[in-house]
Amino acid sequence: MRRFALLLLLFAPFAFAQVDLNVATYNLRYDNPNDGKNVWPARRDAMRALVRYHDFDLWGTQEGLENQLKDLDALGDYARVGVGRDDGKDAGEHSAIFYRSARLALEDHGDFWLSATPDKPSMGWDARCCKRIATWARLRDKPSGQVFVVLNAHFDHEGEIARRESAQLLVQRGRALAGSLPLIVMGDFNSTPDSTAFATVNAALRDAKSISLTPPYGPAATFNDFDVAKPARERIDYIFLSPQWQVLRYAVLTDSVEARYPSDHFPVVTRLRLAK
Repeated sequence: MRRFALLLLLFAPFAFAQVDLNVATYNLRYDNPNDGKNVWPARRDAMRALVRYHDFDLWGTQEGLENQLKDLDALGDYARVGVGRDDGKDAGEHSAIFYRSARLALEDHGDFWLSATPDKPSMGWDARCCKRIATWARLRDKPSGQVFVVLNAHFDHEGEIARRESAQLLVQRGRALAGSLPLIVMGDFNSTPDSTAFATVNAALRDAKSISLTPPYGPAATFNDFDVAKPARERIDYIFLSPQWQVLRYAVLTDSVEARYPSDHFPVVTRLRLAK
């Protein structure tokens, strides 16, 4: 009897620990020296403050260059994975995944390109200017022992075929990587909710906004173009989920500092819970 009670105490944290996570996707806007008052050094501190205040546990970024990601490393609470899209190392924009290292343990990770040759740096279909990349991580929630997969991507902004094919590839890779594990797919899809790309992903997973248990907070649109004087125009940033997840809260945050946004996109932020 004593041995049984000891076993209950040993395994109780894993049996009853609740998995609630603050999960976000955030296009950083690449470090463009021609952005005038919105150059990266002028908004870096505001972005770090936003992440710190809203207490992200896990967040995917898009467009970040290596110097920007190093600036975000200064937050101190996060580890990250992801490579540059140009060479599979440091060059070019990343679709990085940041995770709170005290809470989440990395079990595996990788990257693939949104193209017909996804395992090497390559341009996708009718994309004209840029290689596009997706990064994934298999993470373990330390308090509960629960393992899940997160996939972060940035679709092409010009090629309609590229966006359509990227959505199919994302779904295929997500299923293969996660298997029966819970899956989070996030990113800047450069696709509005009436697009084929959105429909493809939404048919396989669930749009976090549509299943939030509380009313979504903030505007529908996620692209603000740094313009604080006008309403944001398009919803193109998303978090999609496998059925194991519940969405306790969903928000598009419009935080600004002295009438300036930290990026030309708003962050999409959710409070997720693994359904029992």
